[in-house]
Order: sequence, then structure tokens, then C-alpha cells
Amino acid sequence: MQEHLADNFILKLIHEEMGEKAFGREMCTRFPPEPNGYLHIGSAYAIHTNYTIAHKFDGTFHLRFDDTNPLKEDIKYVNAIIEDIQWLGYDPGEHIYYGSDYSNEIYNAAITLIKRGKAYVCDLTPEEVTAYRGTLTEPGIDSPYRNRTIEENLELLVKMKNGEFPTSSKVLRAKIDMRSSNLNLRDPVIYRIIHAEHYRTGDDWCIYPMYDFAHPIQDAIEGITFSLCSIEFKDHRPLYEWVLNELEIPEPPRQREFGRLNLTGVVTSKRFLRQLVEGGYVDGWDDPRLPTLRGLRRRGFTPESIRTFIEEIGSIRTQSTVDISLLDHCLRQDLKEKTVTVMAVLKPLKVVITNYPEDAVEMLWIENNSENEALGKREVPFSKTIYIEREDFMEVPSKGFHRLSLHAEVRLKGAYFIRCEEIIRDHASGEITELRCTYDPETKSGSGFTGRKVKGTIHWVSSEQAVKADIHLYEKLLLDQEVPKDSEDWMKLINPNSMVTINEVLMEPYIQKAHPEQKFQFLRHGYFSLEAKSSDRLEFNRVVPLKDAWSKKEK
Repeated sequence: MQEHLADNFILKLIHEEMGEKAFGREMCTRFPPEPNGYLHIGSAYAIHTNYTIAHKFDGTFHLRFDDTNPLKEDIKYVNAIIEDIQWLGYDPGEHIYYGSDYSNEIYNAAITLIKRGKAYVCDLTPEEVTAYRGTLTEPGIDSPYRNRTIEENLELLVKMKNGEFPTSSKVLRAKIDMRSSNLNLRDPVIYRIIHAEHYRTGDDWCIYPMYDFAHPIQDAIEGITFSLCSIEFKDHRPLYEWVLNELEIPEPPRQREFGRLNLTGVVTSKRFLRQLVEGGYVDGWDDPRLPTLRGLRRRGFTPESIRTFIEEIGSIRTQSTVDISLLDHCLRQDLKEKTVTVMAVLKPLKVVITNYPEDAVEMLWIENNSENEALGKREVPFSKTIYIEREDFMEVPSKGFHRLSLHAEVRLKGAYFIRCEEIIRDHASGEITELRCTYDPETKSGSGFTGRKVKGTIHWVSSEQAVKADIHLYEKLLLDQEVPKDSEDWMKLINPNSMVTINEVLMEPYIQKAHPEQKFQFLRHGYFSLEAKSSDRLEFNRVVPLKDAWSKKEK
């Protein structure tokens, strides 16, 4: 992992800056999520970047919650984020911090700026602040409250803190430059009034700092060396540096940016994800079709596959879109030698082996993984009546069909050759309901039989011992590869086949040993994970099919 990072641009940049001996302290990075939602695959990319660079330089990695807006934040998100980061393998250990714990320090920093003539209390409404701000082509206009005295500003800030003004009636703004070409420097709001209970500090405060003001101060308090963030914060860097400079922070942290990760056909915008969840288009934040870490985990993705995926992407400079099939490929590579392969019949067709003993049950040994002998073998029951996949039989085979057909032979996986002698149909519909077959006892797998060959091998399940389960087959959530840029009618965008449930799937009895989130390969069908939320009935989520679109692209 660290060798792979040696080639990325941001690591080279840090190597150069560390070579200048810019800091008298060890490397320290941070990931600062706002606890108002759940982490997604893009978050994992940011976490990975900060975590791996910290450890590359034998430094520390901090998880710090940006919890300075009581209207949206909740302890349930805090707990979920900690759990997700630990599950991913980027455990911050004891280095978990909360921005709200620095409330006094941030407030004192605001007082320092006022005393230095660098901040003022403004009475403009939010709409007026926006109007006065100007545009990309027109300069802003000074607030009429910009030249209040230091004494008046200090008095007003104290009254704001003491709850003497209603919500949004006043703000504290940095005094920078209303004519700056960077809109973030046009006297940005750094404190606002919010009369709401905070999940950690309760009613202690009714004024809360803006992220752009609080973040550099929090970084300085924790001794962060590099504030590594996604590219959309690049225009905010001058404000980050302005705050640290005006507060005369020695050896100030340095903000550096990397590209934002997007995936084809996947929604990572927190706003859009909320629309999907709250609109009932998906089954909550952990819906297996969503790119939230909770959704990916529930579907069956492993931490190892997600980390490999991020390492394969490398460090990107700008906003980039990566094909989702690469993530699927990384999962297949992770699971192919780890999982037990079992037989599951999704659309059963009854097969009666007419010359097999009536009440006999034979236990056959079948390898658990053809690519990993260390996983051993398992016993699978075989009997007179079995089920095969309906698609594995064709009465009149088409060219290239090498499975079972009338008057032809096929091998049953790990068992015997069978030959179809007769077809039984439903009189009313004409549908095939049963096949009558014979077996050749000399052709038992592992016996060394070489008398004749068959071209196809199919899977099966013994009727009497079959275990029933429900499985969920997932496809991409959106019909288009491109994610919408604005709020739209989701019903027109969602793939109606993004989740298909098949009930009464028949499986070999070995599957009863499965534990929640355990992964299996269902022979010929793909990789599946036992649904952690399933109750009295076995439910499996297909993580990915066996077909690897990414490998084909690489060729």
C-alpha cells in the first residue's frame, strides 16, 4: 500500500514540504466528517488518503467530528461513522475528537479578530448578505455595519453569546476584502446565531462558528500538519490561511487538496442520497444499492476490496469519475480464494433418476474452492430426486448448448453422468414440470472413469435435503451512467430492475452453517452474502455476478 502511494502527486508534494523542515512536530492528518449523515465510498477515499499518509511518515491520524451545527447533527451518526471507519480498517484508536469541545477556544479566536479590527457584527439579513456579496464578475458592497467600533463589536458578540438576539438576526463576519476575486474572502460569515440544543453541549451555546472559521483553528489546536481535503475546498484555502495568519499561529497547518472521487451510475451527493432515502426510493441508508459504507457492507463488500479499489485508483488531482466495475473486480479478486462454493438452484426443475435406489441417500465429497485446496471439502447429499436450473435444460439444444437435453448426457457437479430419457409436461400449459433421467454409477466423480466424455457440467440440489432461501439480485441503481446534476424525478432515473428478489431458492444443506455477512460463491451465479437483517428465513444478497466487466476492459 505504501509503495503504491510513493507515486502519487500529493505524497511527493508532502515529501518536498517536509524536507523544508516546516514543522517541529510529527506528521498529523485528520478526517473531519459532519455527523449529519453516513459515510460513502467517496468518504473512504478521503479517509484512506489522510490515514495512509500519516502512517507513511510515522505520524498520527485523527478522526474529528465537525459538529458545529446543532440543527442537523446527531449522536447516531457519530456512532455509525466510528463503526464504519473501524470496519474499513482505518481505526483512529484514541484519536477521536469533537469540534464542539473547542467552543471556548474558537470563541476566543473570534474576540481576538475583533480586537485586531479583523471582524465585525453585521445586522444584514441572510438575503441581504448574499445580495451584497456580488458575483464572479461584480465586486461586493461593504456592509453598512462594517465600520462599527471594536468596543461595539465586542459588546454585541457577548450579547449574541448570551442569547439576547433571535436566530439569524446578527452574524459575525471576518473583515477581509469585499472586492476580492475570491468570493470566499468577501467578508465571510464566521459566527451565526442558532437557538437549538446541541447533541453534546446542550444549551451551553446559541452561537456557532462556520466550518471555514472553525476548521483551521481546530487543526491548529490538534497540531495537524497537513489538512488534506478534496478539490472543492481549493478556493477556501486562502480563507483557511487568512484565519491562521491573523491569529498568528506558529507553524500553521497547511491545507492541500486532492481530486474528488465519483463513480459511474452512483450517487455520492449527500443531498441526493437524502432525497432517495427520505423519498422512500430505497430501503434506508444501508440499502445495498447505495454507495454508503453501510450499504456496501450490507450488500457484502469487504473492507479489503474497498481498500484495494482505492489503492488501484491512486491519488487524483482533479474531480474524476471511475467505472464502478473496478470496485466489483476488486471484490471478486478478494473473494475468489476465500469463499466456499455452494450449489444453489434459483429456478428449479425437478429431475427424477429412475434407476437410482428409491430411499438411498449418498453423501458425496465436493471441494469447497477449486482455487484453494486449503478450504477443504464438504459432504453433499445425493438422492433419487434432485433439482437443476431450468435454464440448464433445452429440449432441442441450440448451437453451443452443452448442458442437458433430451437423449443427451451431462455431468452433475461432483456426482454422476445423467441422461434425459423422458420429459413430463403440464397438460394445461404445456410447461415442462419434470425430467426422467438415468444415471451411470460407473461415472462417479473422483473414480477415474474415462470411458466417455461429456461437454457440460451442471449444478444440482437433492430434493429431500434442500434448504429454502430468498435471494436478492442487485443491478445499478440508476438507468444512466451519468449522475444527475440537479434534483429530478427519481422515478424516471431509477432502474426498475435494480433489485429483484427470488423466493424459494433451493440450496444444499451446508448453507445452514452460514453466519451473518458470511460470503459464498453460488456456483455459476456469483458472490453472495448472508443478509445480516434476515430473521427466521435465510436471505442472501448478491454482491456481484461472476462476469467481470473490468477485466474485459483491461484486455
